[in-house]
Amino acid sequence: MREILIYDTLSGEKREFKTVHEGRVGMYVCGPTTYDYAHIGHARVAIMFDVFRRFLEYVDYDVVMISNITDIDDKIINKAKERGEDPIEIAHYFAREYLKDMDKLRVRRANIIPKATRHIDEIIDLVKKLEERGYAYEVDGDVYFSVEKFKDYGKLSHRKLEDMIAGARIDVNEKKKNPMDFALWKAAKPDEPSWPSPWGLGRPGWHIECSAMSMRYIGETLDIHGGGSDLIFPHHENEIAQSEAATGKPFVNYWVHVGLVRFEQEKMSKSIGNVFLIRDLLKKYKPEVIRLMFLNSHYRKPFDFSEKNLEDSRVLLEKIWSSYAHLKSRDKEDCEICDEYEEKILSALADDFNTREAMKHYIEFISIAREKEGSGAAKFLEKIDAIFEILPREKGMGMERELIELLLDIRNRMRKEKNYEIADMIRDSLAEMGIKIEDTKEGTKWFRV
Repeated sequence: MREILIYDTLSGEKREFKTVHEGRVGMYVCGPTTYDYAHIGHARVAIMFDVFRRFLEYVDYDVVMISNITDIDDKIINKAKERGEDPIEIAHYFAREYLKDMDKLRVRRANIIPKATRHIDEIIDLVKKLEERGYAYEVDGDVYFSVEKFKDYGKLSHRKLEDMIAGARIDVNEKKKNPMDFALWKAAKPDEPSWPSPWGLGRPGWHIECSAMSMRYIGETLDIHGGGSDLIFPHHENEIAQSEAATGKPFVNYWVHVGLVRFEQEKMSKSIGNVFLIRDLLKKYKPEVIRLMFLNSHYRKPFDFSEKNLEDSRVLLEKIWSSYAHLKSRDKEDCEICDEYEEKILSALADDFNTREAMKHYIEFISIAREKEGSGAAKFLEKIDAIFEILPREKGMGMERELIELLLDIRNRMRKEKNYEIADMIRDSLAEMGIKIEDTKEGTKWFRV
């Protein structure tokens, strides 16, 4: 295997990549809390991890990627109350819209996309284990994790517990033994979704779902775990504490975090009103423009989003596409510089997924290739696009996916309304077109046969 260096947030340095199981990567990426449409910050995280996954596969790793959907949370419940609708239905509607946006951005779906509400049993089992081991305590149906019992609390965010306690707000929850203790299970409140548990009716806390689901599908130690840098504390810090307290093993070998997207130097926030929705941006720009914009940045650094960045990426994409068309029209089998530039691009990506440096080599390759008649460059660009996904798609390819997803949405609605005749007709029609569908507890999946 090629030597790969990955910056690990926990150690604060680049480390040589070694997997738990040889040749296999278990990767868990924190997905969205689905109470609204996806924004440009969601896009950056999803696109960057999509490229990381594609690169690892390109260099012959077998990648198992899990990316969750948080479909029960205070934000979802508050949105439902505002709209007078069911919280779970709202969460699943926005989850479908999120996946549609990611499909348009050419982000390949994770192997499994688990939802919190469909893993209540695993969550309860983990909370019980923490309680049995003395790390959790129950008060009036709420269950909290005792941070003082976990001696390494704060190691990911590089904070000291005593400093965090000193900085905690005065109006803390009086049920907690320590103001930094966090909820593993929340007692039911009127008109909120709840599930039976050993502590009474309730619902999961936010942090526990990712530990339960990642260990369910990958194992007790993950190779790579990450998301946006805003998740380092408290979400990922709490994941480490509860996971390692339960298993006694290292939870994650490499913590990978993508820098926040900012607008005019400020963090994007709905309260400020500077959030840019993917669905709106795609009305004006090709999805490849957005991918290219993020590829031309280093994933760990904050990204200053602007119309100029989009326009610059649009111009660059047009240059890439026109060059590709030109090279394709005169391509031959020989390629004098392809091996050299493949190595340059892969070496850049092997150095902490440095897409910015890789794209410099990519653009340089195109410029040189245009000067060489019959260079075989177009075939090379097609090959390396397995990582970048920025070349033009075959006509109708994106529309086909959208139509299939639309038919599946209609079928699921028909099944919900017990109109099985139409639901079965859609299933059979898709089968005749070579599309097989499977209904799983994570949702309906489809693939070609």
